[in-house]
Amino acid sequence: MSWRRFFRREKADSDLIQEIDLFLAEEIDENMARGLSPEEASRQARLKFGNPRQVRESLWQQNTVAFVDSVWHDLKYSFRTLARSPGFTLMAVFVIALGMGANVALFTVVRSVLLNPLPYRDPGQLYTIYEHNQDTKDFNSYLPVAAGSFAEWQKAAQHVAQMAMVSPWHEYNVSAGGGKLPEQVYAAWCSWNFFSTLGVTPTLGRAFTASDDQPGAEATVILSAPFWNRRYSSDPSVLGKKIWLDGKPYTVIGIMPSSFVYSGAYGGSTTQVWTTVGHEASPWLMETFEDHEFLVIARLLPGTTLASLVDHLRSVQRQIKADHASPSIRPSVVGRPMLDDAVHDYKTPLYILLAATGCVLLIACLNVASLLIARTAARGKEMAIRAALGGGRWRLLRERLMESLLLSLAGGGAGLLLAWAALIWLVRTRHDMNRVEAIHIDFVVAAFTVAAIVVCALFSGLISALSADGKQVLAALQESSRTHSASHARASLRRGLLVLEVGLTVMLLVGAGLLLKSYQRFKSVDLGIPADNVLTMKVSLPDGRYEEDTQRVAFFESLIERVRALPGVQAAGLVSAAPGQGWNGNDFFLSVVEHPPVAKGQEMDFMKRGADPGYFAAIQIPLLRGRLFTADERLKRAGVAVISQSGARIAFGAEDPIGKHVMQRGETSSYEIVGVVGDTRWNVSQPMHPTIYCPIYGNGYNFATIVVRSTHDVEALALPVQKIVGELDPDLPVSYVMTLRETIGHAAIGSQFNSVLVLSFAVIALLLAAAGLYGVLAYLVTQRTGEIGIRIALGAQREQVLQLMLLDGLQPALLGLLLGLAGSAAAVHLLRSMLYETEPFDPGVFAIVTATLLVVAALACLVPSLRASRLDPMQALRTE
Repeated sequence: MSWRRFFRREKADSDLIQEIDLFLAEEIDENMARGLSPEEASRQARLKFGNPRQVRESLWQQNTVAFVDSVWHDLKYSFRTLARSPGFTLMAVFVIALGMGANVALFTVVRSVLLNPLPYRDPGQLYTIYEHNQDTKDFNSYLPVAAGSFAEWQKAAQHVAQMAMVSPWHEYNVSAGGGKLPEQVYAAWCSWNFFSTLGVTPTLGRAFTASDDQPGAEATVILSAPFWNRRYSSDPSVLGKKIWLDGKPYTVIGIMPSSFVYSGAYGGSTTQVWTTVGHEASPWLMETFEDHEFLVIARLLPGTTLASLVDHLRSVQRQIKADHASPSIRPSVVGRPMLDDAVHDYKTPLYILLAATGCVLLIACLNVASLLIARTAARGKEMAIRAALGGGRWRLLRERLMESLLLSLAGGGAGLLLAWAALIWLVRTRHDMNRVEAIHIDFVVAAFTVAAIVVCALFSGLISALSADGKQVLAALQESSRTHSASHARASLRRGLLVLEVGLTVMLLVGAGLLLKSYQRFKSVDLGIPADNVLTMKVSLPDGRYEEDTQRVAFFESLIERVRALPGVQAAGLVSAAPGQGWNGNDFFLSVVEHPPVAKGQEMDFMKRGADPGYFAAIQIPLLRGRLFTADERLKRAGVAVISQSGARIAFGAEDPIGKHVMQRGETSSYEIVGVVGDTRWNVSQPMHPTIYCPIYGNGYNFATIVVRSTHDVEALALPVQKIVGELDPDLPVSYVMTLRETIGHAAIGSQFNSVLVLSFAVIALLLAAAGLYGVLAYLVTQRTGEIGIRIALGAQREQVLQLMLLDGLQPALLGLLLGLAGSAAAVHLLRSMLYETEPFDPGVFAIVTATLLVVAALACLVPSLRASRLDPMQALRTE
């Protein structure tokens, strides 16, 4: 039988009916022509032809596939059956949609971010190389590379790998022009072979050449596609023209493809312009082994492995360490694939979230299976009658699977819509995440969705089918309220499913509780200063127009004086970087002049900040000893410093640091310590670091963060301050406009995102578990109506019945709780890297989860238990 005949069978049947009717009509006419009556003529014609229905059925069977036909009939029957119970159907579809939507969304993110290859040529051959110290487990264990080390590595490894370097954390001011306001853009310095090493080329123009990567070369720039589209309206004529960056002209030589994004562990995904490092960096930076400004990427040549390249570079780095004794030079080298480097910070959280959604889907399937078991029980006599009339066990099982498949298909379709909406929300919420631009639903995600629907259908359908074997179905014809072994079996199965459901819910609740507590501690972290009512914004002066220190000082002094005069400003000051806003400065390798000289490389590592005299009052860092800067300590008289409390303790111990002098490695002039102030955090998630403050009016600072404190609505001061900057210099943009609270919130966005998502999944699971508890106990009450009536009739108190039913319902909840707590104890160590100042085995979290589960379980069991205790015994006995 051909499939063509199968799909044309209805037309063949219609044609056959017409032929039969035509044949009968001709026979009747001939019989009537022989003198027979119309009735007799018709009878004789039918006798001659035979049974028309039998002929039609024979042809139909020849043109059909029995199994497909049977499945189609089962689907139609299952659809009509589900349509007769809209409440049950909608509940099951809703439950499946929640679990399916969450899983499809997270699988899409995991596949797009963690599994899809990078959009470069042969991405599997690309690796990121770092300086490394095997004994260090802090944030510097993977350290960016100094340009001097890169130069040595590149020479030593030129026969085994193509290597390039990039520094993706720079910013340039784009001057106003063409009706556009000035703005600050993210910029990256890269070696000329950076794009060729990645295996990408500009979509317009050309890439850098070796001649571009020289100190005296013409300044060139390559634009990212999003920046080109937004700033220059996708105008191709911008190629070859000059744009002004930091007050200097740069010739645009290329536009990168819209698909190109460079993502690394240290950022770079927001880069808008690219320039050559040889042209931008100072000669000292290009030669030093101590300033770690660059990321190194390596493309392995055929026959080379990462292990062999790293071993080769380690020997080079050990020689560098031996020749240049300095604590900032790491003695070893480490490498990892570029994909791992780009997603390192997101791998564990995303896999944890995917596991959480898997638990939600499993809980949803268990809930649907429990609903189907109850439905099977309600249809027990119907199934028994159909079995008695010849319905085979496989046919009845297939019908149950068809019902489960229809529910899963409907839930999967709704879940796909939920996943699509969730992905849009996620991309907008976590636009800071590396590779977020790669997130999309593709064929593999569609295949995963289909597989999840089939698995969910089989899981739910087969479990419900186990609740009614052949003997139980037939026994349903003799079943009464006093003989319900099948009902007990179904109840036991539902209890078992509920134990597993509650256990998974407890694990989700514990994980959510730990992440939520971690987020709360992250959000309430002490920066060392009062964080409320403080506004910060950054201004960078281009070297092209502010070459001299006197020009910069005049601008900053004029700016801060006008800011302080604004209505509502309580205090204002300038600093190179405010607390919580990152390192954003140079290391200050400090030695004390009054102490015995230390060997090179043994100096103490301080963080250097530039500040004006009013900064400490504006940010409210307490003065603990000595004094602060004065207004005349500027320019040539800027040789004074204030150090933090931890810095004073490290550098001077019990000595009084006031009046002592400190010196930066490589400099000939010293700084006199005039004061000691409180400690602050440079990063929300990092401990306080010893800090030295120098006058910002001098010491070469061409950038500053404006710090404004107000007694009310400090955000309203953002626009007036920006207007002052525009009046002083129309080409000068203002960036990073945010309050200190927003700075903390921005740093905590990842923690907040993870905790909110897992908490949402846990709440959904808790609601499903509560519904399951209610359903199981309500089912038990229905099955034991006669028994309860007899107990009450024989004198049982209603309080005793209430207690009995509550204990009956809470038993699976307690078993599930113990199972979940045991599973949580085994799994919480996986969350350790995502927790901030929170122990994985936090007793408070475990206690709260236990109490919450017990309260919810008791409330879920209370309603059916009360209904059981209020049964009228006479009414209950009439059900027999």
